[in-house]
Amino acid sequence: MRVLLVGGGGREHALAWKLARSPRLSALYAAPGNPGIARVAQCVPVRADDVAGIVALADRERIDLTVVGPEGPLAAGLVDALEARGRPAFGPSRVAAALESSKVFAKELFVRHGVPTARFRAFTEPAAARAFVRELGGSAVVKADGLAAGKGAVVCRETPEADRAIADMLERRVFGESGARVVVEELLEGEEVSVFALTDGRTVCPLASAQDHKAVLDGDRGPNTGGMGAYSPAPALDAVLTREVTAAVLEPTIRGMAAEGRAYRGVLFAGLMLTPAGVRVLEYNVRFGDPECQALMLRLADDLLPLCQAVAAGGGLPPSVAWRPEAAACVVLASGGYPGEHATGLPIRGLERAEAHPGVTVFHAGTARRDGDLVTAGGRVLGVAALGADIRAAVTAAYAAAEEIRFDGVHYRRDIGHRALRRS
Repeated sequence: MRVLLVGGGGREHALAWKLARSPRLSALYAAPGNPGIARVAQCVPVRADDVAGIVALADRERIDLTVVGPEGPLAAGLVDALEARGRPAFGPSRVAAALESSKVFAKELFVRHGVPTARFRAFTEPAAARAFVRELGGSAVVKADGLAAGKGAVVCRETPEADRAIADMLERRVFGESGARVVVEELLEGEEVSVFALTDGRTVCPLASAQDHKAVLDGDRGPNTGGMGAYSPAPALDAVLTREVTAAVLEPTIRGMAAEGRAYRGVLFAGLMLTPAGVRVLEYNVRFGDPECQALMLRLADDLLPLCQAVAAGGGLPPSVAWRPEAAACVVLASGGYPGEHATGLPIRGLERAEAHPGVTVFHAGTARRDGDLVTAGGRVLGVAALGADIRAAVTAAYAAAEEIRFDGVHYRRDIGHRALRRS
């Protein structure tokens, strides 16, 4: 099969790494890709959000299957445009991608179809939003309705924090039109886990669990980021709870989307909170998480390509997939200042030494080539991922490799996996 991968981050490098191992693959292209992806695919300088450019590329290279990594092209209707040209694609349609592109739509869908979630209301007026924060007791989560690169949810434990978040989104428009409407919801307490499943629009095939770390600093402090690290499996989600989540969360969502004329095909990523009152859905994403995908791809034993093909075809998914028995961990190396302003173009050293560690794979996220040298090109630069006999071993291996890598201002959390390690 001739496959086109859309995107150029760490998630896409992990997908390319896994797709390249498929015996069914005859050619792999990436748009735009990155220096890591270029090791296993032919990178083409077409932006992921250039829908017309991607479709033209798929036509020119006679692509059999396009795998869309990031949420932006999905929300822009890339899958619809490809399918209109007779080009199968892995990912949801534009109207189905509303599960992520509109927090308000998703929350209202939960209510209509009995999917458990936090108490919430949607607002466009700051005063009404602030009043609801006080009705909730002063603590709340404030979310931009639209896409915000993983940074649109602000956890506010005190009223002044919530007021600032509301002002940032509705008055200062720090997220532009994505924050022109907000969801204010109760702040749930418990343990957060990420659940992934493949779906062909009718059936649900659960994948392995994972747990990520959103806050920039150790101890889950500081502002939220796109993700500073992850591990799989998540010990908090056992087989019994996985069946409960599938029956009470994933399947009602897929049935509800189909009933509303938004049949969902792709990977469904549910962010869940395990509360004393039961499982609650925090949000859905319509693509693999980043950096959860890096950990999942290391553990996936089955061939990814036929799974993606079955989803795109709208049928033929197996009831389950096979996973390696080892655990996996991914530590994200970020630029100094991230998630705020940060420098780019800084030389990266030590990558070869890191990749020489047993069981370690380094995924590129924000890198570029300049005069033959590898340099930083984003906030999240690299994901150092490792397999281990258990989570402790995987985390230890990932950190040992991360210590080999240097660039000015490099920052990474030192406590990835702390929840799982406490349990053990």
